[in-house]
Amino acid sequence: MLNNKFRLASPRKWTALIVPLMFGSMFGSSLMTAVPGLHAEIYQYIDAKGTISLTNVPSDARYRRVDLHPNRLHPIISERELEPMISRFSQEHRIHPALIRAVIKAESDFDPLAVSRAGAVGLMQLMPQTAVRLDVRDLYNPEDNIGGGTKYLRQLLDRFRGDLPLALAAYNAGEHVVDRYRTVPPITETRRYVRKVLRYYRTFLANDLASTGHVIPSSEDVARRPSPLSVPPAGQ
Repeated sequence: MLNNKFRLASPRKWTALIVPLMFGSMFGSSLMTAVPGLHAEIYQYIDAKGTISLTNVPSDARYRRVDLHPNRLHPIISERELEPMISRFSQEHRIHPALIRAVIKAESDFDPLAVSRAGAVGLMQLMPQTAVRLDVRDLYNPEDNIGGGTKYLRQLLDRFRGDLPLALAAYNAGEHVVDRYRTVPPITETRRYVRKVLRYYRTFLANDLASTGHVIPSSEDVARRPSPLSVPPAGQ
């Protein structure tokens, strides 16, 4: 059951608090029906505990306007538009730009307004709690989201000593799950996710080679060590 708490100050002013797990595909429709006259712009703020506050009258500069119609066509951002950001964070966090593109492709298909049923938001699908930990101020802002997602991926690569499949599994299922199994967890969704990102990674590397005649060098070979459990080929 949704544990929404609404404080209606007046017929034209309202505020809602939503715990992180509730923030998903039902966001737009549930609020539209729960609050009378909710057709104005909506603003969101995520506090230090990951709680999402929504209002139509923002009283704090930290509130950000959000999309109220999740079913409409979202503006997909092209790789070319994102390339300056990807290049900058690639150098800052020592991650190959093709890998950053691969994670974005797998997570959101380059949709900056993507929101999962679990509540992950934006291009690299960050959870609100994770975003707070990474100092991400605006989950819907492409630069903030990519910066936070790339920083998180770098932390996972460091934690798992450069083992890319394990880092990707942790990005999907959580680092504590990977710690428990000490290998790619036997979770179908996670294994599919790891295979998908690695497939996109190879594709983007091949595209770099085809378009420039060489593969963009990485500051670190993040995939130099094999996973303790190799990820099964697609279809198995």
